[in-house]
Amino acid sequence: MSKFKKKGDEGTPAVSTASLPDIVFMLLFFFMVTTVMREVDLKVKMSQPEATEITKLKNKALVDYIYIGEPVNSELYGTVPKIQLDDDFSTVEEIQDYIIQRRAERNEAEHGLITVSLKVNQETKMGIVTEVKQELRKVQALKINYSTREKADPTKF
Repeated sequence: MSKFKKKGDEGTPAVSTASLPDIVFMLLFFFMVTTVMREVDLKVKMSQPEATEITKLKNKALVDYIYIGEPVNSELYGTVPKIQLDDDFSTVEEIQDYIIQRRAERNEAEHGLITVSLKVNQETKMGIVTEVKQELRKVQALKINYSTREKADPTKF
């Protein structure tokens, strides 16, 4: 009898999973640090009007925002109310192209569900808002929402 046994073909050893939680944590931390939530930089003054009968939008991914108000930098841009689409000032005529472009970025099934939310400064005159609504009507963007703040109810305190 021999004291030494010949080892047979045992195959490759299994991968150690001891460091797997560390790797998952590092990946999670990496994506948390590098991901940036995109928000619009407001270039118009925004003081939204108050309302009592309000409802929240259900799916904010299907909402396109149009900001209307006096520019923040009024020394440079003047005090005439301006329209802001995404991060740039725009004219009323550019609204149609903006809505068409935003529709093209979405599935065709979602086109009827898209809501255009008008975030209008409460000091803004209705003339520019009416012009915006006319342009939206031309591209069949008929679901319009006016963004407001909830009016404080003194009886709740």
